[in-house]
Amino acid sequence: MQTYMVGGAVRDALLGLPVNDRDWVVVGATPHEMITSGYLPVGKDFPVFLHPLTKEEYALARTERKTARGYHGFAFHAAPDVTLEQDLARRDLTINAMAQDEAGRLIDPYHGQRDLQARVLRHVTRAFREDPVRILRVARFAARYADFTVAPETVTLMREMVEAGEVDALVAERVWQELARGLVEARPSRMFEVLRECGALARLLPEVDRLWGVAQRADYHPEVDTGVHLMLVLDMAARLEAPLPVRFACLMHDLGKGTTPPDILPRHIGHEQRSVNLLLQVCERLRVPTECRELAEVVAREHGNIHRSASLGAAALVRLLERCDAFRKPQRFELALLACECDARGRGGLQESPYPQRASLLAALHAAQQVSTADVAAQAREQQLEGPRIGEMIHQARVRAVAAALEG
Repeated sequence: MQTYMVGGAVRDALLGLPVNDRDWVVVGATPHEMITSGYLPVGKDFPVFLHPLTKEEYALARTERKTARGYHGFAFHAAPDVTLEQDLARRDLTINAMAQDEAGRLIDPYHGQRDLQARVLRHVTRAFREDPVRILRVARFAARYADFTVAPETVTLMREMVEAGEVDALVAERVWQELARGLVEARPSRMFEVLRECGALARLLPEVDRLWGVAQRADYHPEVDTGVHLMLVLDMAARLEAPLPVRFACLMHDLGKGTTPPDILPRHIGHEQRSVNLLLQVCERLRVPTECRELAEVVAREHGNIHRSASLGAAALVRLLERCDAFRKPQRFELALLACECDARGRGGLQESPYPQRASLLAALHAAQQVSTADVAAQAREQQLEGPRIGEMIHQARVRAVAAALEG
């Protein structure tokens, strides 16, 4: 029985990056031998075990055979006679198909170290085409390692997979999982560029794919193209270290521009509500978590008003805060403002521009929060007012508080 460290741990060590998770492959063992040695079986589809002390995953060397379309259409074979090279051959990219033995020696039958040095993402074998999730993984790695390129032959293979309908068989949960992981990488725009190049974006997110080639007003958007703007926004979100819900909101905020009637371009009248309608369809299709969906809806609907907030009076500002549910969910409102800052600064040549709306709206919210709703409600009851009349009195008290703050 021989044990090898494999995959990402080997890759990251060679790149000089921190190694957080280690995976292991065991050659020459049976499940019975692993259990007898104290390993805890956890694999459902193939033999995977947890080390009794470190709790790291140890998988028996295996091969796989395609049996049906999609992510789950595989039959696995794990036996003592499966070699390390056979196990590595089923992996996605050469940079993930390296191993290290217990003496620290590198085993690299598919030249992953060479591709690391050349900054290339390349598939290991034609078996790559059997798993459509690998298209998403390549795109995600492109977002993580922004200075890597995807090998032309790998792009061609990915395009063949898309044309064969493999991407259409992906389950929603796995698509969302990979997209979410790619969105929080160092340069998320690269993920969408790769997906677009191979045709997968048009299948998975047609609402996003159609944004390229859609013109915007050059006085607001020097980059003009809506798809180019979207990529700048996503990379600004990464630069500002925004969390996933903000990055997803950035991805969804302008979907409506892809359905703007041609006769009113480059203006996009009413695109905010169209964006909301489209993003809700995306969220239902991909089963997007509630936190991401709700923030994206606020940002899509209100980002134009937030951008224009410097010109609003106290009453309009309070109505904006109420529409954003800022009084009940102030932390979500702060995230919405961060997404809007990413949108405003994600424009050609304007990446270093300030975004004072964020601070001014937070100041307006703080002023309105100083109103004691309990005291206002008590005053209303003294006047024998109830229901909507109490809500109106609270609203007016908040307007006065914001107006005083603006004057001060």
